[in-house]
Amino acid sequence: MKKYIFLIVLISIVSCDLVSLKKEKTREDKPIATVYNKHLYKNDIKGLLPKNLSKKDSLVLVKGIINSWAKQELLYIKAEENISEVNSEQIEGLVNDYKKSLYINGYKERLIKQQLDTVVGEEEIASYYEENKENFKTNEELLQFEYINFGKKFLDKKETIAKFKSEKEEDKVDLERHLLNFKSYRLQDSTWVTFDYLKKKIPPFRNESKENLLKISKFIQKEDTLGVYLVAVKNILPKNATAPLSYVSPRIKQIILHKRKLELIRDIEKTLINDAIQNKNFKEY
Repeated sequence: MKKYIFLIVLISIVSCDLVSLKKEKTREDKPIATVYNKHLYKNDIKGLLPKNLSKKDSLVLVKGIINSWAKQELLYIKAEENISEVNSEQIEGLVNDYKKSLYINGYKERLIKQQLDTVVGEEEIASYYEENKENFKTNEELLQFEYINFGKKFLDKKETIAKFKSEKEEDKVDLERHLLNFKSYRLQDSTWVTFDYLKKKIPPFRNESKENLLKISKFIQKEDTLGVYLVAVKNILPKNATAPLSYVSPRIKQIILHKRKLELIRDIEKTLINDAIQNKNFKEY
């Protein structure tokens, strides 16, 4: 049963590809189906057939493809016969407009790839941030946290917990020296992240509500069957606060690149107009 469901789905997919079949040329091989003066050949559907199909399944699939092709051709013929001249002209106009759009957009994208400066410096990002701070508000609470994950049989458990809780710089440095002993970790990291990120990163927190997580103190210890998790929340940024530059920096970079792209397109269009006027290829009456 599953096999035939697969064949039915496959027929519906490959039948869409039949729309892109090339205009008929003089062929020496015999057609496998004909609708009025339109012909379907074996080579037309050869690339649509999956490999390693049994002969029986191949026949079922080919018959389905032929029927789909025939329905499309018959509908198209009837549509041409019954659509008024006015509608036909509208359709032709839409087709031509769409064709122009494809060419124009393709040409613009090619020029953009060739000419767009994609290097955005930190100073430019910082400058844009300072000028538009009010536009960068947090949609949810953000936090900075550190954590260590080690196995339940970890020998230096007590010492590691003590050093993780410590505020002494030498203890933090000592933890950095033993990173290979941990399953995973996040230390000396000032990156701002969402609470969802924290929940995904640390399995025991996945079933915790945001309200409970917001009450996390400077240190919390969680355990599950896989190991021990030590977490220290360093800072919490409330919702609707001004987002830190480090958090919105990637977004600002995309904004700057988009502005450059629009400016480049305007320059390209302006140059085309000026060149056409200078070469007398564009005239206004």
